[in-house]
Amino acid sequence: MKVVNLKRGPILALSGSVLLIFFILYSFTPSTPQAAIRDIRIRSIKDERIADGKVEFPGQREEKEERREGVREEKKEVKERKEEKKKEKEGNDETGEEITKKREFVREMMMHAWYGYRNYTWGYNEIRPSSKQPNNQAIFGGSKMAATIIDAADTLWMMGLKEEYKQARDFIYSNFSMANAQGTLSVFETNIRFVGGLLALRALTGEEFYTEKALAVAEALLPAFNTPTGISYSNIDMRTKAASNYGWANGGSSILSEFGSIHLEFTYLSHLTGKNIWINKVKKIRETLDKSEKIEGGLYSNYMNPKTGRSSGMTHVSLGALGDSFYEYLIKSWIQTSFKDDQAKRMYWNASDAIQRKMIYTSKSGLRFAAELKGGQPDKKMGHLACFCVGMFSLEAKYEKNETRKEDVMQLAEDLGHTCHESYVRSETRIGPEMFYFNDEDDATSKRSEHGYILRPEVIEGFFYLWRITGKEKYRDWVWDAITAINKHCRVEAGFTGLQNVYNANQGRDDVQQSFFLAETLKYAYLTFTPSSEFSLDEWVFNTEAHPLPILKGEV
Repeated sequence: MKVVNLKRGPILALSGSVLLIFFILYSFTPSTPQAAIRDIRIRSIKDERIADGKVEFPGQREEKEERREGVREEKKEVKERKEEKKKEKEGNDETGEEITKKREFVREMMMHAWYGYRNYTWGYNEIRPSSKQPNNQAIFGGSKMAATIIDAADTLWMMGLKEEYKQARDFIYSNFSMANAQGTLSVFETNIRFVGGLLALRALTGEEFYTEKALAVAEALLPAFNTPTGISYSNIDMRTKAASNYGWANGGSSILSEFGSIHLEFTYLSHLTGKNIWINKVKKIRETLDKSEKIEGGLYSNYMNPKTGRSSGMTHVSLGALGDSFYEYLIKSWIQTSFKDDQAKRMYWNASDAIQRKMIYTSKSGLRFAAELKGGQPDKKMGHLACFCVGMFSLEAKYEKNETRKEDVMQLAEDLGHTCHESYVRSETRIGPEMFYFNDEDDATSKRSEHGYILRPEVIEGFFYLWRITGKEKYRDWVWDAITAINKHCRVEAGFTGLQNVYNANQGRDDVQQSFFLAETLKYAYLTFTPSSEFSLDEWVFNTEAHPLPILKGEV
């Protein structure tokens, strides 16, 4: 029976409500102080786990993994940079055992090339190493002008091959004479190999007889300079002393790379002898070119008339054959004079500007290359010879004062070096062809023609300069790859020979060991693994045959 007390009813109702609230609170409240502490701790741990990412919300796992991957990549990059700097430091210090082994490897190649020539064709110009017979080119004035001995002697000296150097030195002292030249010689080749080689030996050894030998060679070249403009002819018949040009050279023109690549040697010869006749000869050529009409504000035609000083026929501009070393000698003449030859500097920088504006292109795969210009239009190919410009632009960057231009030119040198490297690694032999193209079928390759290799140095030369100037280890790696490929595919019992097709070694060899292989290819490879303080670029300038001439101090 329900009893209702009207006086106590509200109180009982309130009490019931209080009890209900108390029951609810009690149900959700720890029964002991320890439980309360434990609950707080649990919530605290839960909060920490959320903060630490241990409790994951939707998408949080992916975010966290991305952050971790970023950290890992950053650590990896830092580690790689440290290792690269360490490797470069070890390389710059030249203390590594591997570097010594590589240097000795190149020395052994030089010995093999030298003794092949020494044993079978001593006194002749070059060797055909497969047939073990003399090789004669109609550019040295006769078959027994000992081109290999003159070209190789400074390399032997620089490599510390004392016995072999003495063999070369004694032959030159006792047997070398321009009286042995009874045929036609190339003024250009005789200058860069013979005059340059003998002058380098004088600079390296201090022996005065080398100056006398170089002087005799230079005197034999004088008939070539008897022109109204000073621009020299290409050839001299040593019997009649008559000078002439090649009939195929745009109707008998003189060739830019030939008459433009005498300046270094004749300047040093005047310095040694005190006779201005030599420097005056090359200054007259320079004056003629400086006054001539330029192409694109700074470039020169590969063919010029020695009587008028004007370009001949359709203008053809190239950093490869016919044009190459003229541009090289402009910047090197400036360096040779301790930066006093302002005319050479101005002409070079104007040429470099024009080259960068009009001759540098990018292939379909992103390779930058130096095209040729024919009638003002680009011919999109690049020769092995043109890879010399990697070193030329590296030198420009080394001495450029404007930081923006310095970076741009250095990048150009590295980009062109990369392209020349690609021409090597895209072949079966990992040696580059004589000419490589950029079109729908080719990209730094030569699948149809001009795919031989004649032991040329220019690609290795470019890598040498990049290594010396940037210190980047990859350029020494590239030299090593190239020189070991040459050793693998070009080595025969009596020396080294060129290849008929770098894309198929089975197509045979050309059976010629060019003298420049010993003068340039092996020298630049060796110097790449030699301390940079030896034969420093701050003390020496290399002519286009890699013969080192000293940078002159004081008046030139």
